[in-house]
Amino acid sequence: MTTSPCENTAMPFSCPEPWHAKSTETVCATLATTRNGLSDAEAEQRLRLCGRNELRAKEPKTTLRMIREHMADPMILILIGAAILSACLDEWTEGFVILAIVILNTIIGIVQEKKAESALEALRSMNTPHAKALRQGEESIIPSSMLVPGDIVFLEDGSMVPADIRLIESSNLQIQEASLTGESLPSSKNAIAELPENCPLGDRKNMAYASSIVTYGRGTGIVTATGMHTEVGSIAGMLENQDELDTPLKRKLNAVGKTLTIVGIIVCILIFALGFLYQRPLVPQLMIAISLAISIIPEGLPATATIVMALGVQRMAKRNALVRKLPAVETLGNATVICSDKTGTLTLNRMTVTHLAAGQGLTLGSVVPLAKAVEAPDSYTRLIHAAALCNNASLDPDRAGEIIGDPTEGALIHLAAAFGINQAQLETAHPRLLEHPFDSDRKRMSTVNLTDGQHILYTKGAPDSILAQCTSIFDGTEIRPITQEDRERIAAIADSMSEQALRVLGFAVREIDTLPASGDENLEHGLTFVGLAGMIDPPRKEVAESVRICREAGIRTVMITGDHRNTARAIAQELGIWHPGGTIVTGEELSRMTPAQLDAAVKTTTVFARVSPADKLDIIQSLKRNGEIAAMTGDGVNDSPALKAADIGVAMGITGTDVAKGASDMILLDDSFTTIAQAIKEGRRVYRNIQKVIQFLLVGNIAEIATLFIATLLNWQSPLLGVHILWVNLATATLPALALGVDPADRHIMKYKPVKSGTLFERDLITRVVSQGLFVAAMTLAAYWYGNRAGGHATGQTMAFSVLALSQMLRSFNQRSNTSPIWVRAEGHNPWLWVAFAVSAALMACLLFIPSLQQAFRLTWLSGTEWAIVAGVSFLSIVQMEIAKLVRKLRNPDAATASSPHTQQG
Repeated sequence: MTTSPCENTAMPFSCPEPWHAKSTETVCATLATTRNGLSDAEAEQRLRLCGRNELRAKEPKTTLRMIREHMADPMILILIGAAILSACLDEWTEGFVILAIVILNTIIGIVQEKKAESALEALRSMNTPHAKALRQGEESIIPSSMLVPGDIVFLEDGSMVPADIRLIESSNLQIQEASLTGESLPSSKNAIAELPENCPLGDRKNMAYASSIVTYGRGTGIVTATGMHTEVGSIAGMLENQDELDTPLKRKLNAVGKTLTIVGIIVCILIFALGFLYQRPLVPQLMIAISLAISIIPEGLPATATIVMALGVQRMAKRNALVRKLPAVETLGNATVICSDKTGTLTLNRMTVTHLAAGQGLTLGSVVPLAKAVEAPDSYTRLIHAAALCNNASLDPDRAGEIIGDPTEGALIHLAAAFGINQAQLETAHPRLLEHPFDSDRKRMSTVNLTDGQHILYTKGAPDSILAQCTSIFDGTEIRPITQEDRERIAAIADSMSEQALRVLGFAVREIDTLPASGDENLEHGLTFVGLAGMIDPPRKEVAESVRICREAGIRTVMITGDHRNTARAIAQELGIWHPGGTIVTGEELSRMTPAQLDAAVKTTTVFARVSPADKLDIIQSLKRNGEIAAMTGDGVNDSPALKAADIGVAMGITGTDVAKGASDMILLDDSFTTIAQAIKEGRRVYRNIQKVIQFLLVGNIAEIATLFIATLLNWQSPLLGVHILWVNLATATLPALALGVDPADRHIMKYKPVKSGTLFERDLITRVVSQGLFVAAMTLAAYWYGNRAGGHATGQTMAFSVLALSQMLRSFNQRSNTSPIWVRAEGHNPWLWVAFAVSAALMACLLFIPSLQQAFRLTWLSGTEWAIVAGVSFLSIVQMEIAKLVRKLRNPDAATASSPHTQQG
């Protein structure tokens, strides 16, 4: 029995080895296998020791655990305590209302959390169900989950690689690794390639990695890693090991709650101390404590913020931005940097011929854009025929415009179509008689087709390889002998196209008298050079404008790609992301940086090229350490760890993998980067409106706390009951708050700089909240004092309750702007505010004038004079805010009139 590799502590299951840097003989010896594969018994033992070739699923949270986590929230604990105290004191109405609020908040939270992450499950589903392996010296079809290190596996065109494999044989093998590396072109594989240990993932030509797809050729290899030990498994591990991150909004709301809790505890202690000094009975003091505990909690804030974000989600969905997690709306609005993958996000993820050099273009040494070349098709006929006939790709009959086969050859089919040539019809008219497949040593491919009774050889490949076999050139008018000057000029043209990040192919033709007797006979000599084609995965046309809009909004766009430096720079420059003199950092350079050096580099770098999935994750984490709110866009498996780690991950809906979508917070249904700019605008609107809501609600909370504290300080009876405070917080404050949440956006909102992580309280917001809250408290106490003297405690409570509720409702109109007068609103009207006011007023009328409700809330009838005082005192809250706006304007005219989100809310 051979030794199982799992028993070797130096094996990859605990510490991955650089298999790409080892010879096939060393790999076989290390994994204790032979070219005949493993025996069934050995494979079974390794399977027991190493585990199935599957990705580990993360244990989902149970409902009980979710409930326990929600109940641990300090604000929820305060409400539960208040409900228990109310029940103990036979205040069942208060206890029931408080408990209902707690249950409702918990249900909402659990429903949202039940939308669990599906990223790991999507990764699991990517594994191919079966694999062709060598067992007992014979080829066998086995479930891919049963593969073990040391298995010999066969790869064929169209199959998915079932595990990480060190190739031992390859024949024209090409594998699409875009989901892992970000490269749009398939990687050509070479089993005998000798590579250094520090070779990047995308350059490991002697390796095939799990979840990638074979697009051409065939290969044989030894399984070196399975399950969680594969490259895709390491990505799954990154996702699995990441903690669930709070969003900036959740952190800010939690900070608000903690601050209010601390303030409330201090005030509670002071009230008990005062009650002790005044020798007041214990039960009234407990009732005051319950009322105070309730007044601390902005009960309507979580629900209101959730609804405001949900409405934002609906508006964004109409713009093709599907939000998976509500806080993502607000988070995107505050983004300071957008890190974008290149392939499929900034580009079309479709190789496209953009430039040609043929005919007179070769003579003059110029490169012609495709659009201009189409205007003179005769000069390019030979080149187009060579591109279309020396080609193994085809159009997908089920998907218009999509290609089956190699993306490079697909680009040539689209090139022929641009000249009005249908490749399928051309192949029918010029049937293929012979093919010499592409070979990595020859760097070219040839076919022989029958044209008008003649045998024509068409060849395409690397320009230097093609030129070496040419003895003549077609210069647009005639075929003539090729000179050394021609060769140098063509090589220079090819180099200039390569410097523009174009992939360059050369084309040649030759007439053959008779077909060779053997298909192995070399026909690739004495060729006539007919031209060059340059192709690239082109940028999306609309992205450049979106990048400009984001820059004006103070948002930096950074490209993070697995592609080469030159390709990344060319695309980034065309889109306005990179400018001459800008910084480009490669994955190799990143690997040599310390965390401190990386933190310094991310401040100025606009392009990160040739990076790995781990590099992307490091970049996002570094940006967050720098205080940035980072958004990450992507579509591949390689993007998913960074998508999940970012403050907001944005996946592509059309080209994106299930893994990327599962790890994201938002999905772009149209794959358009432009949609992000629209989403940012909506996010900023949501953030500003939530800020208005917070200011509006907290003024009421401070007024309630101050009212109870000052009343206790003056040794008065409690002006407000717990149910009064609950009613104001939920019924008369929540509806106007919701109306403020749909306020129109400031027309200059995309001109402002983003708000960085921190608190929701900006500049003089605290001063405004405290001053307004104390003023409302003073008016409430004044109403109570008058009512208590005029008609007793019940009348005083009714007047205090009415003033508190009505002033809250009226202040909602002021809250639309902290600078403009209440009668001026440049951004537009908000009819929902009037609807909210009317509904709140109707609810208040029911409470004040329906006897049964009046009795339940311990209210009484008021006289006409008392109602006049209530109305007048409540209206003073509007006057106070307008005076404050005027004073602010007189003190600082420029700041007060500037179109700034800090001063002009909305």
